[in-house]
Amino acid sequence: MGGGLGFDPVVARRALARADAELGALMRAAGRFRLEPDAISDPFASLAESIVYQQLTGKAAATIFGRVKAIYAPGRRLAPRAVLGTDDARLRAAGLSRGKTEALKDLAAKTLDGTVPTIRELHRMGDDEIVERLTAVRGIGRWTVEMMLIFRLGRPDVMPATDYGLRKGYARAFRKRKLPEPRAILAHSERWRPFRTMASWYLWRANELDGIP
Repeated sequence: MGGGLGFDPVVARRALARADAELGALMRAAGRFRLEPDAISDPFASLAESIVYQQLTGKAAATIFGRVKAIYAPGRRLAPRAVLGTDDARLRAAGLSRGKTEALKDLAAKTLDGTVPTIRELHRMGDDEIVERLTAVRGIGRWTVEMMLIFRLGRPDVMPATDYGLRKGYARAFRKRKLPEPRAILAHSERWRPFRTMASWYLWRANELDGIP
């Protein structure tokens, strides 16, 4: 299996091409599958970063996240107990909104009470169970967890059908005049199991292509 992926890309690509000729055409046009998950070591720190980055440009989010981390010991990861012990005003002064401050503290509390799994637990859990556990945290929605499943855990069968870029890519790849509803994409994606993560990646790539045969 390729670096951090929970599946063999060669096997997945062949299976998808056999299952769906139009997806096969997209894969040929887009070229080699290049997803390389950035392995997660600390679910709390990873989810804290996700909360901070929501609805911000990358540069602005990185600046704010840097300020938040600077509140604590240099060179150390964020720790839930330390976050819970920090005055809201100090987190707000770093640039967090009220909602993100509350979400970060809820994440810290739910990490300490065991709602947020440890990394060892994550690797033993199924996708649906991970979604259920993590969306119990304020500010963490299904999309955020799906991005973690794909880009941090390398899970093989994730289809984030509510993602705007994926929906737009699907419309291009399958020549739809209107942006498809998530339920329509999910229904179509059943034929792509158990390799929907690869299909998702190629649907995102469809937006970068000049044309698809």
